[in-house]
Amino acid sequence: MKTESLPFQDISVLSVSALNRQARLLLEGRLGEVWVRGEISNYRRPGSGHWYFTLKDDSAQVRCAMFVNRNRFSKLQPVDGAEVVLRGKVSLYEGRGDYQIIVEHMEPAGEGALRAAFEALKERLVAEGLFGAERKKALPEFPDHLAILSSRSGAALRDVLSIVGRRFPCLRVTLIPVAVQGPDAERQLLDALRRVPALEPDVVLLTRGGGSLEDLYAFNSEPLARAIAACPVPTVAAIGHETDFTIAEMVADLRGPTPSAAAELLTPDGQALAELFAGLQARLDRGLTTRIDLAGGRLDTLRARLTDPRHKVRQLMQRADDLDERLHRALTGRMEHCRARVDALRRSVSLLSPAARIANHRQTLGRLGATARNAVQSRVRSGKRGLAALARTLQAVSPLDTLSRGFVIATDAHGRAITRSAGLAGGDEFLANFHDGAVRAEVRDKKPLPARLRPLEPAGETESAI
Repeated sequence: MKTESLPFQDISVLSVSALNRQARLLLEGRLGEVWVRGEISNYRRPGSGHWYFTLKDDSAQVRCAMFVNRNRFSKLQPVDGAEVVLRGKVSLYEGRGDYQIIVEHMEPAGEGALRAAFEALKERLVAEGLFGAERKKALPEFPDHLAILSSRSGAALRDVLSIVGRRFPCLRVTLIPVAVQGPDAERQLLDALRRVPALEPDVVLLTRGGGSLEDLYAFNSEPLARAIAACPVPTVAAIGHETDFTIAEMVADLRGPTPSAAAELLTPDGQALAELFAGLQARLDRGLTTRIDLAGGRLDTLRARLTDPRHKVRQLMQRADDLDERLHRALTGRMEHCRARVDALRRSVSLLSPAARIANHRQTLGRLGATARNAVQSRVRSGKRGLAALARTLQAVSPLDTLSRGFVIATDAHGRAITRSAGLAGGDEFLANFHDGAVRAEVRDKKPLPARLRPLEPAGETESAI
């Protein structure tokens, strides 16, 4: 800033350029980025490619400049009288002191409502953390199966398939055709995302070519954003041109600036991999060749040190023959020694043989047996004689023999002999046992025993009685 001090006053005076610089910095610092709606007039494009025009409404106007590094991405070509909505930074052109807007983005005024809805949804999803890097899933380094959600006839699909076929032709691709704009696009996109898990792809790509904000409306819907966030498969979104930003791209795990760039990001470079594998194969071949050469040299060294094995075999054969002879001699000597030992033991055993003692014991046993038999037979004969004498004696005193001589034995009902008449009363029954049977009798009368049947009294007793 250049100032001059007046000799008669203690004040600072700004130059025009300093004033304009302060004004520019003030405008840029206080207002920053703004959205403005108005009508284009006085549009011009010099050889530099920059766009210059005036934006006006019914009561005011402001100069605008859109430089070539921004306007080359614009889908809208400025035309005098067109109503537009633009986004830019408020600034000041210091050379003329003109207040102006440096335009970053421009779209037809009809897209303003869509843009407002887009910004509102974006702010809400940012607040929920749906765009956070911590929830992004990593893409597989070498995918095997790619599912593409796109229009079957779109140029974006052709670009993606071309790049996939060139970079990584072994990648299996499944197309789920969907409408990418129009009233039915959102529903088809949601249905396709629900079908994705059943296909078991490694990665999903949502893509379409560029278009206006209205054309891309389906990719800015909240249901689609939440469906992408809930998808279990890593998802890449590449919608439109590099300057087109959609909600779907923000919530996806990776954004591709363009469909072609997304295909590049998804697929490894097959040619680079082939070159890498070729280099590794060459290194492997060299390593194996070196190892083989080293092993061959070591083998030659060992072969030179190795003697003819036939000499060793012949020596071992002779050694085996010597050992066989020594073993035969040793076994023969051992057997002769054992045979002599057995003969000596046999002679010793014969001297101590128990056969003679057994024969003597047998003779003694025979004599004792004969003596025992004679003694037993004599004892049996004696016993038989005694038994016969006892039998005769028993027979002589047996009541049964008495019965055969005409006597009777009276017994009561229990088989006890009745020896006295006093034991019977009138009406008692008893058995009269004869030698050839028994008769049941009843006592009707009792009489004294006749004298002729009474036993004789001893003489001494008679004298005593007298």
